[in-house]
Amino acid sequence: MNDQSVESEPKFRIRARHTDSTVTVYQAYRPEIGAAAAGTGRFPASWKRDRMTWIKPSFLWMMYRCGWGTKEGQETVLAVEIARDGFEWALRHSCLSHYVSGLHENQAAWKRELRQSPARVQWDPERDLRLNPLPHRSLQLGLAGEAAARYADEWIVGIEDVTPLATEIHALVRAGDLDRAAELLPEERPYPVADELLAHLRA
Repeated sequence: MNDQSVESEPKFRIRARHTDSTVTVYQAYRPEIGAAAAGTGRFPASWKRDRMTWIKPSFLWMMYRCGWGTKEGQETVLAVEIARDGFEWALRHSCLSHYVSGLHENQAAWKRELRQSPARVQWDPERDLRLNPLPHRSLQLGLAGEAAARYADEWIVGIEDVTPLATEIHALVRAGDLDRAAELLPEERPYPVADELLAHLRA
């Protein structure tokens, strides 16, 4: 992404690797969970269903979060391909993770919505190859309760261990070969989503 396209990028827009029927999101886990999930295409019994799980359509934001797969407990980076209708169900049933004056009636109304929503959204600064923040935001989608169960049991189409890709790109970045590193990045395009799905989620 060149400087001009970065400057023209809208602040709130979902960018992701996607097909007509699926969208790819990223997560990072300790090897016991990550390797098992990639091997079977499903999360193992040790995966905690009662905890909120955060999925991230941005590869580079995932790299920022997991330190290119070097942080403890996040050594295995997964690309999880899920059904688009499931992803959009989560957006439709999401609440912003923080209160925004003007978007929510008041603090109490936001807290009530937060308690009732099985999913929540955060918009965090997108990252460049050196993991520096960019002006536009990247979607993080937290799934709990019904949303987490649907994610694990219904939405997953495939799970790939992309730790080797993360390691290779990281090595190129450290060597200063940003052009080659950029060529290896997953292609993330604007995700076509109805405006009504994001209207209640723009911070």
